[in-house]
Amino acid sequence: MNVVVIRYHSGNIQSVLFALQRIGVTPTLSSDPEVIKKADKVIFPGVGEASGTMKELKASGLDKAIIELKQPFIGICLGLQLMCEHSEEGNVDCLGVFDLQVKKFNPSKELKVPHVGWNSISNLKGPLFKGIKENDFVYYVHSYYAELGKQTCATTDYINPFSAALHKDNFNAVQFHPEKSGATGEAILKNFIEL
Repeated sequence: MNVVVIRYHSGNIQSVLFALQRIGVTPTLSSDPEVIKKADKVIFPGVGEASGTMKELKASGLDKAIIELKQPFIGICLGLQLMCEHSEEGNVDCLGVFDLQVKKFNPSKELKVPHVGWNSISNLKGPLFKGIKENDFVYYVHSYYAELGKQTCATTDYINPFSAALHKDNFNAVQFHPEKSGATGEAILKNFIEL
């Protein structure tokens, strides 16, 4: 199976590669739209800043290549946010796969921003969560979140409820880091590989 991880200026690519190797997958790392289009599965990891990353995607043609993909696809963290319509981070228009806005958390006295650490996922829908229990814990590091909407297939509550995962057609995305989420994260990655 040809699994391609999209290469761009992101901080978590190496940990995604290691997580895939742990479940028996040897991925290809590429920023070439033609290589990505020929993949069986595509993974779009992300740690970074939305507006700068969108500029990078446009410069390389990856912005157009991503939205034209027909094979199973998953965006992780910033990867989820960039698949939405617009992000408050840098006030930037994104890829528009999901018709949702990305907002910045408003910190409270009790809850700080960024949202860092383990939190539960609930309202699980779809094959990505096969065998995952309601309220299983996953690992987050983010200051921005996608609103809830009809494409939401898992939720988490931190300061306010938000989309922990999104799904539309062949496109999947998770706000948390499956590569850092222990057995639950590995099971979610396996489910994606089996799509």
